[in-house]
Amino acid sequence: MTVSRRLHGWRKLATASWSSPHDPQFYGDLEIDAASMLSYLNVVRDRTGVHATVTHAVVRAIAHALDTVPQLNIRLAHGREYERSSIDVFVIVAAGDSELTGVKVREVNRKSLADVANEIEARAGAIRAGTDVEFGRTKRMLTVLPLRALRRGLRLAAWLTSDLGLDAPKLGLPREAFGSAMVTSIGMTGISHAYSPLAPYYRVPFLVLVGAVTEKPVVRSGQIIARPILTLTATFDHRYVDGLQAASFAHAAQAYLANPAAFEPPLDAPIRLPDQRVQMPAQDAVFG
Repeated sequence: MTVSRRLHGWRKLATASWSSPHDPQFYGDLEIDAASMLSYLNVVRDRTGVHATVTHAVVRAIAHALDTVPQLNIRLAHGREYERSSIDVFVIVAAGDSELTGVKVREVNRKSLADVANEIEARAGAIRAGTDVEFGRTKRMLTVLPLRALRRGLRLAAWLTSDLGLDAPKLGLPREAFGSAMVTSIGMTGISHAYSPLAPYYRVPFLVLVGAVTEKPVVRSGQIIARPILTLTATFDHRYVDGLQAASFAHAAQAYLANPAAFEPPLDAPIRLPDQRVQMPAQDAVFG
């Protein structure tokens, strides 16, 4: 015989406050000894003149991890999964004192860290200077639309460009605007650990936040020493990612960041200039 009781106390209050869970997001974090990565970034800057940063290294690490775990480089639509044609990473960049936007870097797994850093900085500079035509068109559209229309427009744009695969850059609607994954840096504000939600229109399996590198005590050979530690936090969409895949992804990203030089081409190779034909994303991405 099953015994039932009326809800009371905190369970009653909680049940009245929230409905049944329907959000597919789950979270994880990863701490990485950043000493080798920081040394490699210094070498990249010295030899190439490119201002490579921790965030640029994380972008490359994510592409390496997606290359290692290709089951995550997919999109979902119409009850089916589709392989993406390339590994593209959307990077949040600052467009002004209080404005954020993003740059989608295509085929990151086929580019060096220096190439990625050079492309992101060049394209972000074009946005800040107001010389990017598509970004200007998209910004005007976002400014004009009222909130309710904007909410519907974002979801419609995601359906058209991700679910249907429409590519209309002249309308500010490039195909799969947010690529295979998203990255944003909180480290530039001095924050080392935080999480961020996945908006419904992103259509990506995960979002990674790059924290500030801070010195922390760690144990090495039985001794407590200070080491520079990078904290990465990720928000995963459980419809795309299960626990085993998330762990495999984390191990691959960690392997790259622990020793980037092992995965990068020689630094005397020429730096690739950004492809000006690559279209900018359809929407700003702002995280609170």
